[in-house]
Amino acid sequence: MPDKGSFTALILGDVVGASGCRALFLLLPGLIKAEGADLVVVNGENAADGFGIDPETLEKFYPAGADVVISGNHIWQKREIFPLLDSRDTLLRPHNYPPGAPGHGFCVVEKRGRKAAVLNLQGRVAMTNLLCPLRTGAEALRRLRGESRIILVDFHAEDPEEKEALAQYLDGEASVVFGTHTHVQTADERILPGGTAFITDIGMTGPRDSVIGFRWDTAVQRSLTQMPLKMEVSDAPADIQGIRVEIDGETGKARSIRRIKVESRI
Repeated sequence: MPDKGSFTALILGDVVGASGCRALFLLLPGLIKAEGADLVVVNGENAADGFGIDPETLEKFYPAGADVVISGNHIWQKREIFPLLDSRDTLLRPHNYPPGAPGHGFCVVEKRGRKAAVLNLQGRVAMTNLLCPLRTGAEALRRLRGESRIILVDFHAEDPEEKEALAQYLDGEASVVFGTHTHVQTADERILPGGTAFITDIGMTGPRDSVIGFRWDTAVQRSLTQMPLKMEVSDAPADIQGIRVEIDGETGKARSIRRIKVESRI
């Protein structure tokens, strides 16, 4: 019998283009059932042709099973999503953008009789020089812990050192700190001493035969010629990558973290 005190989060990496969307919409319902997920969090910032997400695509995420859609630096690519950043509670952009940016960086949802918070942050190393993710993250967690002990933190960042530093800084305060953005699933999942689960990057939901989801031939030519060729999403069959985290519903401490990888044929 399932542990009534346990809360399971299924967190899936950046959905890339039409191939990633097809895999997500077809396979997510079965994956939720197979993993016994109570909460589903999906990064959608690359869903529309690899850069950004549009309202039409976003509205397909929720019927497929997503509870919260997180994002990162590409969320600004489709201006038509801006109104939804303000009006849709469960669509997040990184919290550490300066005041005046559309949208919000965290939300609290109720699933299976428990409240769970999701916080979206963005790194600064080799990226935009935003507000400090460590300081803004810690401040947000202090607010969120008044509403929920279960707190999931997405760190959309380039640099592994910065990701590990944030996880160590928030250890014991967050249930899980997971990295997104690089589209490459890492093998360093673990539970830190304070009870926070961590992985440097959860990977992507995107084309298998690709370079981080995009056509490999264009990526090769970019490297060979140093020309700023436009990257195009590969249409190869996609993998779904992410993590399953089991959390103690009373304390908010992580009990286990496991990588997810599901191959599709579409």
